[in-house]
Amino acid sequence: MKPESAKPRKFTGYHATAIIVSFFGVVIAVNLLMASFAVTTFGGTVVDNSYVASQKYNEWLEKAREQAAHGWDVSKIVRHEGKVAMTVLGADETVLQGAEITATASHPVGRTDPVELSFRQDSTGTYVSSDTLPEGRWKLRILITHGGKEMALARDVL
Repeated sequence: MKPESAKPRKFTGYHATAIIVSFFGVVIAVNLLMASFAVTTFGGTVVDNSYVASQKYNEWLEKAREQAAHGWDVSKIVRHEGKVAMTVLGADETVLQGAEITATASHPVGRTDPVELSFRQDSTGTYVSSDTLPEGRWKLRILITHGGKEMALARDVL
């Protein structure tokens, strides 16, 4: 049994207004938060100009076929004492001797400036960068030159 002094509360225009304003306030706050995350965490582009990229597509395919014809194989790129190391095998599956290797290391989301690396071959045949690469994830754009042939590739380094 209800006490006589307890009256049912009325739902007024104030309550409806408070609920509607609160709902849209939460929606707007979440949208602003997500938009700020989207703008501050993505720092790169896939291609600068998609039209120009589409015009060069067949040329890029031909270059890829030429590179595949070299028969070169690049091992997984690893870090060793802060430096980057890789092994390049020739078509005969032996270590490619005397290749000139350079690379540009870019942070995937553009938070730091690119780092230019040059490589030298050690006694085991492994190519090791002359400079160290700061910790973190990097995208390497590598250029290998040997005997008048070139190979360009992109690899990730963790």
